[in-house]
Amino acid sequence: MSHHSFDHATEAFEFIGRLDDLASVQDVINEISKSFSLFGLENFIITGLPNLKERFDQVVLLRKWPIGWFEIYAKEDYVRVDPVIRLCRNTVQPFEWSEAPFDREKEPRAAEVMNRATDFRMKDGFCLPIHGINGYEACFSMSGVDLDLSPRTKPALHLMAMYAFERARQLLDPLPYRGAGLLTPREREALMWAAAGKSAADTGDILGITERTVTAHIVSACQKLDATNKTQAVARALQYKLIQI
Repeated sequence: MSHHSFDHATEAFEFIGRLDDLASVQDVINEISKSFSLFGLENFIITGLPNLKERFDQVVLLRKWPIGWFEIYAKEDYVRVDPVIRLCRNTVQPFEWSEAPFDREKEPRAAEVMNRATDFRMKDGFCLPIHGINGYEACFSMSGVDLDLSPRTKPALHLMAMYAFERARQLLDPLPYRGAGLLTPREREALMWAAAGKSAADTGDILGITERTVTAHIVSACQKLDATNKTQAVARALQYKLIQI
């Protein structure tokens, strides 16, 4: 592991530890803003994806957006045409804003929202879609002008964003306590090594089991934690103190 990648992994785990010590939503917002600025990120929003009967401002959990942009975005109902939001509904993988497709000629409103965002120093961004087992849809979208987004930094950002979402949700709508016996020892080990950035194959070598068995443990852990993917399962296992880093 390179020095830089080690630094980013360390920052991600230290960020998780700091969030656990915070008791107010505003403190969480401040910590997210401070830690994510290390990646060049200046603004962020954690929000549900509204259905046709909901207003955008009704489903926002946390936000640090430029003064005026939130009001414009809500007034213009940009959430219905935003290509970033559209892609959020159709993928579970994190993506850069530039990867959200739209046709500038056929979708002038989509082009409008992306153009106007740049006026508020929201030129580029990174988005984490969040899909719940029960159909809940949300996203953590972050942006800035000079972002540090690379194969080295994205995994750290992914885990940090997912944990921040879980912590924000816990403060706003506490989840029931999950006992230490929820996961088997092997499931906890599989998630612990996943948190350290190990693949299923790597973990299998470490534990002396097959890659398929590791994958089965992670799938089982996801089901028990109501998580839709490995990163969300890791975030929840950390939150419930089922694994340590």
